Amino acid sequence: MDFLVAVNTDVGIKKKNNQDSVLVMEADTDLGKVLFAVVCDGMGGLAKGEVASAALIREYARWFEHDFPAVLYSGMSQDKLRSSMENVIYSMNSKIGSFGRNIGINLGTTVVALIIHDGKYYCVNVGDSRCYRIKNSMNCITKDQTYVAREIEMGRMTPEEAEKHPQRSVLLQCVGASEVIVPDFFTGEAEKDELFMLCSDGYRHVISNDEFYQYLNPNVLHDEAGMNESIKYFVELNKYRKETDNISVILIRTN
Repeated sequence: MDFLVAVNTDVGIKKKNNQDSVLVMEADTDLGKVLFAVVCDGMGGLAKGEVASAALIREYARWFEHDFPAVLYSGMSQDKLRSSMENVIYSMNSKIGSFGRNIGINLGTTVVALIIHDGKYYCVNVGDSRCYRIKNSMNCITKDQTYVAREIEMGRMTPEEAEKHPQRSVLLQCVGASEVIVPDFFTGEAEKDELFMLCSDGYRHVISNDEFYQYLNPNVLHDEAGMNESIKYFVELNKYRKETDNISVILIRTN
């Protein structure tokens, strides 16, 4: 399986610093190609959110180069991969939290990380950055770990109410700012000629799934130039619609 990739990250119209961090790495191994993508959305006082997100990105880059090969060549067990990916999160939760306490700042980051290999995808997330799978429709793989998502699940709030709720971005946990972290993990089949999209919440707050699917589906996107043009269109549409957050996205097409 081959991959086409498009990436965009933008500070947006309000914030002075881009606290999002993104990573895409690809390995051509004896067992086939592997695609690894991560989006982190940092938060914290004194512009330290980018410190948290960048630290986790750096650690995941190190993990992919030095730790992941052992998981791959030992048989790519789902349990081993999950444990290995989550251990990065646990370790960085402790390190970022300790750094924040030492300087008197509460900082942290969301994370959504995706591995695609040998016809399967594996995804881990903490917070409200998302991973979508796009083929015949726009399907969100991940579940937001937010106050409003919990209220919807408990039947105490409708999705329409959640969209306008003043606490829609309140996280139940994030890496570095939570004493206890419980990542979610998702896996499934990855077929040829479909798309995966990872994004921070600033990329999708004011865009509907129907709008995304019109421009971001495998029937209309066949090369990286078109993919880059389409995700840039939504960056600009977000800014036109007055989205105030940083805006980041990774788009992957399987071939």
